[in-house]
Amino acid sequence: MTRRTAVQLRAIRIRRAYDEPGADDGYRVLVDRYWPRGRRRESLKLDEWARELAPEPDLIKWFGHMPERWDEFRQRYLLWLDAPGQMKRMSELLESAGDKAITLVYGARDETQNQAVIFRDALQALQRAIE
Repeated sequence: MTRRTAVQLRAIRIRRAYDEPGADDGYRVLVDRYWPRGRRRESLKLDEWARELAPEPDLIKWFGHMPERWDEFRQRYLLWLDAPGQMKRMSELLESAGDKAITLVYGARDETQNQAVIFRDALQALQRAIE
């Protein structure tokens, strides 16, 4: 990967699976453990499904999108993403995207308290650390 300054870091965005893909989405990655209901593969225009980087089923079930559990969910998921295997997978995702912007696609209704928000933050931190 080429070395970039802080100003040149690629954009990492999030977009709901139920919104139409944007022309500037770049490398589109589904970051849900489960396929979004009612969405066809063709309509999502994905480059990758990073299912193994989504929260584990037990953590998803425990969180249940309950706002009072958000902070703990965030901590648990970040700790899990910090494991060496997950860091390697995130690095591979950055490599696969090349110089394109990355759009993380998710299916949750809540646009501010979902795993894609946490994953974006972790991916941005990794990108800053390695570039």
